[in-house]
Amino acid sequence: MYAFVGCYTTADRNGTGTGIRTYRMDPATGVWEYQSILEDITNPSFLALHPNERWLYCVHGGSGQGVSAFAINQKHGTLKYINTQPSGGTNPVHLSIDPTGNCLVVANYTGGTVAMLPISTDGAVGAPSSVLELTGEPGPDPVEQPGPHPHDIPLDRSGRFAVVPDKGLDRVFVFRLDTVQGKLVPTDQESVQSKPGAGPRHAAFHPNAPYLYVINELDSTVSTYRFHAQSGELTELQVTSSLPADFKQRSTGAEIAVAPSGQFVYASNRGHDSIVVFAVDPNSGQLKTIGWEPTQGRQPRHFALDPSGSFLYAANQASDCITTFAVDQASGALKSTGQVVRTGSPVSIVFAND
Repeated sequence: MYAFVGCYTTADRNGTGTGIRTYRMDPATGVWEYQSILEDITNPSFLALHPNERWLYCVHGGSGQGVSAFAINQKHGTLKYINTQPSGGTNPVHLSIDPTGNCLVVANYTGGTVAMLPISTDGAVGAPSSVLELTGEPGPDPVEQPGPHPHDIPLDRSGRFAVVPDKGLDRVFVFRLDTVQGKLVPTDQESVQSKPGAGPRHAAFHPNAPYLYVINELDSTVSTYRFHAQSGELTELQVTSSLPADFKQRSTGAEIAVAPSGQFVYASNRGHDSIVVFAVDPNSGQLKTIGWEPTQGRQPRHFALDPSGSFLYAANQASDCITTFAVDQASGALKSTGQVVRTGSPVSIVFAND
């Protein structure tokens, strides 16, 4: 397999990266081998793979306002630039591609907007066909929550709905994708309120049950929701801490993922610098804490499970490294393999077949 790594490159983001790196991954051992880098790309801070695995897309975070498309050389994993379009707002932080591959959606953090952009038959991304401003009462933190800050925009399994955790408004929004009209349409419920000051950041759907899990950045908790697949409605079921009870230092939640088996949920803590492991109750979807695994680096802004769920890769942004952990399929526990990949400011990892 190929692993593509995005990074921060600019001084305002303390970036030490230089572009998008390509590695070849051995699925049996989890070991990565460096292949190439496409340089001179500003803050390719989140990546998304097209369903046909021929094209890769990135948002340009920080002060950027764009989405770029790249063609993948499937023999070597090298990337070739296709084009860039405005993202519909400042500081795009996340994007997802609908299952048909005809459009992508973007969350613009500083701009406080979400947008839909078409994808043409040659992989090029088009200008935004829909841009919506998020509105609501800001959270109580005047520094972190001055207004809307959408931070993520994953799609449900059907690709019909996009969920948007908004760190600034303490809300999780849900939009229906109208791919015929090229629009994002709010659901009847529109959003659900989080605890004031929670700061919803990233979300992950269960692969085969009606549950959604959200990591709240500011109060380091994880919220469990029942997701109603026909309406897109969310019902809160549980809120649990992502930190040990005796940890009192500053830490913020960052990334969240569900194992392909659906048996475990993982979330990252920046400050505690760990991955927390939860077991999923198959009857209720609620979480039970198993334990914490240090990421062997600082500020794990992102981590990714490989497609089989056999390995977890922690992107330690402030330590310029990616650390590798083997996943125990029975218990969900993580064990370091000893492999450390050195790369500047890693903040996004995606996998593709070679």
